[in-house]
Amino acid sequence: MSLPRLRSLPVWQQDALIALAAWLIGVLVYTTGIHRLLASYDHAPLWIRLLELTALCGLEVLRRWVPGALLLATAVLAVDLWLSPSLPVVVIYTDFLYAATLYGSRRTSRVMIGFAGLSVAVLVAVLVLAHQWRVAVLTAVSTLPFVITPVWWAANVRQQRDIAETERTNAGQLAKIAELDRRAAVAAERGRMARDLHDVIAGHLSAIAIQSEAALSMPDPKLAKVVLESVRENSVSALAEMRAMIGLLKAEGGGAETTAPARLAELAKLVESARASGLDVTVGSTVDEQVPLPAAVDLTAYRIAQEALTNAVKHAPGGRVDVDVRYLDGVLAVEVRNDVHHPRRDPADGAGLLNMRERADAVGGKLTAGPADGGWLVRAELPVGGTR
Repeated sequence: MSLPRLRSLPVWQQDALIALAAWLIGVLVYTTGIHRLLASYDHAPLWIRLLELTALCGLEVLRRWVPGALLLATAVLAVDLWLSPSLPVVVIYTDFLYAATLYGSRRTSRVMIGFAGLSVAVLVAVLVLAHQWRVAVLTAVSTLPFVITPVWWAANVRQQRDIAETERTNAGQLAKIAELDRRAAVAAERGRMARDLHDVIAGHLSAIAIQSEAALSMPDPKLAKVVLESVRENSVSALAEMRAMIGLLKAEGGGAETTAPARLAELAKLVESARASGLDVTVGSTVDEQVPLPAAVDLTAYRIAQEALTNAVKHAPGGRVDVDVRYLDGVLAVEVRNDVHHPRRDPADGAGLLNMRERADAVGGKLTAGPADGGWLVRAELPVGGTR
């Protein structure tokens, strides 16, 4: 039977095979008469030796039962030493020392190590006090390996086993932490994309609602047509951006082609939509098209401007809005100021300002919003040098 197949057997079957092999070898040693360790003649009958061997090998099946098996094996060893120590019993007993150190509790393992150390100390004392030092040395050399070697070997195997178990536990914990981090990252990304989708659709639908209401009350067909064209453009843009966002959510490896995210280059479309909603919008911009804006900063600036214009349409219909985008000393500043004469509700209400602050914070910038000169001012400062 191969070693891998032997290791795949149940534990009790492995111990039974070990016991059987030890018994067969012990019988061979006893029948050939080479079992004597000290005396030149064995006064014990062979059947007694075989009975000792059978009892000890029977206990081998219970070798992992600590300390019961060790105590019973020690009783068999005591009988063997009283009769005259024999090689098979002493050798098999060393396996019980090994099993007790390896399979016992930590306390039992420490006791076994202490027992081995005490045995060495006793033998050293005997060597020092013995008159016949040659006999003492011979006894120590023949006895120490049967006590020290199995305990030392089992202690090393146990240490390596504990280290491997600790490493497996740590690896499992790290894998669990990595999985939790991955899930948290996926949830955060999905939350961000849901927020983007909400902002986009909410902005477009708000503009559509206000523009369609204005178109219904306009007596001039040409002006109504202009407003309806803006409504259609907002509808198409909302559908396109929603389709692109859903495509990103469905994409597995990121290789699918999707619509490029909106950027400041499309600010003019936002302004035209706001004007069609009845706002008087003026734009001031000093951003050179050759200035390399990071994609995250570019998209954040666009979304903040979009949210601010949407809020102006909601809370100050028909008012004046000033949009200013400037780049200076590595910082992109976006300012949207609108008049607030008779707001329908406080512009600070709702999730719009919170979303804008989160967007600015995500790229390492800051956003302030509040009353200014009789109106409402939203100002975002976004670093262009890099994002966090």
